[in-house]
Amino acid sequence: MPEAAVPLGAAAPRPHTVRMSAQTQLPATAPRRTELDALRVFVVLGLVFFHSALVFSPDDDFYVKNARTSEAVTVFVGFGVVWAMPMLFLVAGLGSRYSIRRRGPGRFARERLLRLGLPLVVATLVLCPLPQWLRLRAADPGYDESYWRFWPRFLTVRPDPAGFPFVLDGEYFETGHLWFVVLLLAFSLLLAPVATPLADRAQRVGQAVQRRPALLLLPALPLAAINAFLGMEEGFAGWNRWAYLVFFLFGYALADDDRVRAAVRRLAVPTGVAGLALFAGTAPGFMALDDPFTEWSPFALVTRALFGAAGWCWVVAILGLLDRPREIRPPSRVLAYLGIAALPVYVLHQPVVVALAYGVVGWSAPIVVEYAVIVAGSLAVILVLYEGVVRRTRPTRLLFGMRSEPPVVLPVQPPDPPVTPAR
Repeated sequence: MPEAAVPLGAAAPRPHTVRMSAQTQLPATAPRRTELDALRVFVVLGLVFFHSALVFSPDDDFYVKNARTSEAVTVFVGFGVVWAMPMLFLVAGLGSRYSIRRRGPGRFARERLLRLGLPLVVATLVLCPLPQWLRLRAADPGYDESYWRFWPRFLTVRPDPAGFPFVLDGEYFETGHLWFVVLLLAFSLLLAPVATPLADRAQRVGQAVQRRPALLLLPALPLAAINAFLGMEEGFAGWNRWAYLVFFLFGYALADDDRVRAAVRRLAVPTGVAGLALFAGTAPGFMALDDPFTEWSPFALVTRALFGAAGWCWVVAILGLLDRPREIRPPSRVLAYLGIAALPVYVLHQPVVVALAYGVVGWSAPIVVEYAVIVAGSLAVILVLYEGVVRRTRPTRLLFGMRSEPPVVLPVQPPDPPVTPAR
């Protein structure tokens, strides 16, 4: 989730501009699409609320569980998983499009290796063992192994090529919440070699969508098929890992095409209604089946297919409802601050939530009080760590995937007025 600008669209090249491919052409002006910045921030901060809720879910095997749970949590998290992480991958794909325009595929791959790969390694070594250690302590009151004795056991791994791109496995080892970073890095490296032909072909797709906006619904078919036949994966927020590639590639190829954006805005309301209907259609399967994520019964296949199609409809509807191209405004100070902090906050959030939950679940307070304490305490600790540690020095910024120096935020310049020919 590197700090990549999200462009509104390419400006017309100046007369002296050398003609380049659709993939490499850098717009002369590219104001940020602040609604996508806001969505990214909303999803990342929302994960604190989401993972705090899992402490009280009767269905999820979270690291730390409260003795009292609530079925309402299952409904709450269901509304989140159907669209939130897919949206994050789509926005990341659009950011990749702009980054490749600026840097070219080779430099883009090197930049992603540094700004995603380094935080992935550091956080896996330093942060990921903590939730697993607390899981063992929460499950067994007699477990007294120190964290420092557990740490080398966590790092005892073996190769697992079959789990690509998760190529390491171990009795206690896991990437935990960093699965998003693993997939985003893998998708970025897979994209780089094909970035130019993919962007060039996307121009023709944009023309077709302009003529027939309903073509925007077609990605629902591969998403339904992937979830149905490859299975849904609880560890990846309910989606199959390869379904996220569809959202990422759509963001890269089409999400900044003005013709596609116009079609998304036109279809937003009917697609949103369809998404709600499809999501409602998954309820019987998720409530009645023993394992709706992996069962091979026709009922389970249909349930998973409906979920995949619903997710696509929700993402299209949200994009269309929030897209207001005539309301170009510079991002607020708060949004600019949180946008830059998105990756560090993501990396920090789950260990902090689990640690806070570990200290709270023994209380005799009502669930709503415990939940509020975990959420508020986690947000406070995460922001203190980010502000007081991560962003203060160049080494810590680098270790958490940030630029070595804060980016300069320039004001949005209004487009030049059209020139009226002399009569």
